[in-house]
Amino acid sequence: EEEHGAVEDAAKKIPVFYSANMSLGIALLKKLAKEAAAMFPGADIEIVEMHHRNKLDAPSGTALAIADAVKTVRTDASYVCGRSGFGKRTDSEIGIHAVRMGSEVGTHEVFFSTGNETVVLRHEAKDRGLFADGALSAAVWLAGQGPGLYGMEDLLG
Repeated sequence: EEEHGAVEDAAKKIPVFYSANMSLGIALLKKLAKEAAAMFPGADIEIVEMHHRNKLDAPSGTALAIADAVKTVRTDASYVCGRSGFGKRTDSEIGIHAVRMGSEVGTHEVFFSTGNETVVLRHEAKDRGLFADGALSAAVWLAGQGPGLYGMEDLLG
């Protein structure tokens, strides 16, 4: 909290870019997931994420960020992580599933199913260099901005 406060104070004087994930593709995936959730208000939504076998958190922070983006449209949504047992899904849930295997860098899929059709959004990270690509894009974009706290959503416009 103290460090975040310092960042917010700095943003009053200079442009500051903050993002937990610097992937342009993930930023776009979050934006598209919000749009799909709005387009299909009654659809079942499931998120599946895959990472390398040594990843510690499950679900990943990125999967939760995608779910949080959807929740801005589906404000009544609740998260069900790693479905097990018996019982049908509720209308308001977002299922989140984690797969850990091999050397997978990171894949995130978001499924929207109305019963009559399914839309799948997918992002595959092939190399961690994509985070540097996003950081460089953010730095170039930030150079033309005034004081403020900016994020990937601002970069996408």
